Amino acid sequence: AAGGATPAFARASAAAAAQAQRIDDTDDEAPAKATLLKEFQIYRWSPDEAAAPRMESFSVDINQCGPMMLDVLLKIKDEQDSSLTLRRSCREGICGSCAMNIDGTNTLACLSKVKRDDTPSTVSPLPHMYVVKDLVVDMSNFYAQYKSVEPWLKTKTDTEKVGEGKEVFQSVEDRVKLDGLYECILCACCSTSCPSYWWNNEKYLGPAVLLQAYRWISDSRDQYTSERLESLDDNMKLYRCHTIMNCTRTCPKGLNPAKAIAKVKKLAKGSSVARHKQELMSAF
Repeated sequence: AAGGATPAFARASAAAAAQAQRIDDTDDEAPAKATLLKEFQIYRWSPDEAAAPRMESFSVDINQCGPMMLDVLLKIKDEQDSSLTLRRSCREGICGSCAMNIDGTNTLACLSKVKRDDTPSTVSPLPHMYVVKDLVVDMSNFYAQYKSVEPWLKTKTDTEKVGEGKEVFQSVEDRVKLDGLYECILCACCSTSCPSYWWNNEKYLGPAVLLQAYRWISDSRDQYTSERLESLDDNMKLYRCHTIMNCTRTCPKGLNPAKAIAKVKKLAKGSSVARHKQELMSAF
């Protein structure tokens, strides 16, 4: 009819409405997921309260939550206690913000899958770090140590050829040598799992920073290799590593800081011997 829908259009609309109704009916008939309550014991402490640090228990239906520990923590913060304090950002294991100790292992909350059982889980801040509040630790010393190894490309070449802001090319083969080094996200899981770092964190640089130092020592474009090694050749900065291997076991990115430290030790010792020989020769 004029001004109205065509018969074909009307039939199509009716069919679409019927299909939508069938979908709604199916959704209504779908069985609800059974409740699966799991207990989470979370470290709590606030500088604004007189109370001593404590473990506080929360129950969460993990069938109504995402699969990762970060999902659980955010659900608790959103629905049970908004004062729960933690760091997080990317949710993809890239930024390193949500590093914490989960069930005794340093890891990233966004990559830690919640066990689907009724066994309680414990969540604490990274160990042997000053706690700011709850699961947040003070990273100031860690970042200062990172800065101390000068984690940037340094060249001695004429600034007209390789100056600030200029691209320095690298072969594919040399670039491959950096695999397993550049992926470090500075989450500090490895350093805070290291007993040597627990005891000497004011002087020992720790696994994460030494891995980063080796990343620049290994870079074919960097022209300060000798100076970097000389700076690291120190009993406290480097040689407090006793190859306990906690760092490699706990790295959420699957890197091997212990191997990098061993290579730095070897290079630093070789550089030191060569430097000593040169000093002896120059004395004559």
